[in-house]
Amino acid sequence: MCRSRRSFLWIKSSKILEKRRKGIEIVYQLKGNKQTYEFNFRNTMNFRIPDLRGMALLPFYQAEFLEAGCDEAGRGCLAGPVFAAAVMLPKDFHHPWLNDSKQITEKQRDTLREVIEKESLAWAVAEVSAEKIDKINILKSSLLAMHLSLDMLGPRPQFILVDGNKFHPYPATPHLCVVKGDGIYASIAAASILAKTHRDEAMLRLHAEYPQYHWEQNKGYPTLAHREAIRQHGISPWHRRSFQLLPADELVLLF
Repeated sequence: MCRSRRSFLWIKSSKILEKRRKGIEIVYQLKGNKQTYEFNFRNTMNFRIPDLRGMALLPFYQAEFLEAGCDEAGRGCLAGPVFAAAVMLPKDFHHPWLNDSKQITEKQRDTLREVIEKESLAWAVAEVSAEKIDKINILKSSLLAMHLSLDMLGPRPQFILVDGNKFHPYPATPHLCVVKGDGIYASIAAASILAKTHRDEAMLRLHAEYPQYHWEQNKGYPTLAHREAIRQHGISPWHRRSFQLLPADELVLLF
């Protein structure tokens, strides 16, 4: 793992896009690495912000409490479980490849998985089956997987960063939903990588049982080849019956 010192940069006017008051806090919007970040500071002269220069991701949202990042993988798939991961990273964790799992190669994801699992303060991965998805829907199943992964963390997080815009509150723990957070915060990116790699591994095991669906390639996602295999072979026990597996006029052939 590559480590970088925790560096800070005094606010410079050229980087400030907007400054406004919000109660007793001052909110600064800044631009860094082609993204806009927002920081809240108490009304004091001694505020500092993370140095965005050369950093692909922010190391944390706040530094006072133990912080966990959460993300899921497999929501849009036609088959297989949905996975979620929760990761707590050291405040000074840095790796040049760390990013949204969809933005890096499979080889990079596999390497990062080893680094994250070795260097994190705590990590956990959970899954919810296709059968459960059909019973309670995919959104509730994704959030359930997140809660299950958080349940396994030790030490317990005191603050949670969640990728996306929906989350069921976790008991006695504040959280923040961040749209596209896996491209902004390191802990969410790390969670996205663990969720993705563990799910891909599970789909490879299922492929050994049902090779006709080519899950070693499509991982259960709705590719043309996957849908054609459904037409030819019908559905497996791992397909999500509540999803539109084929166009509506062909569904009668499946059930």
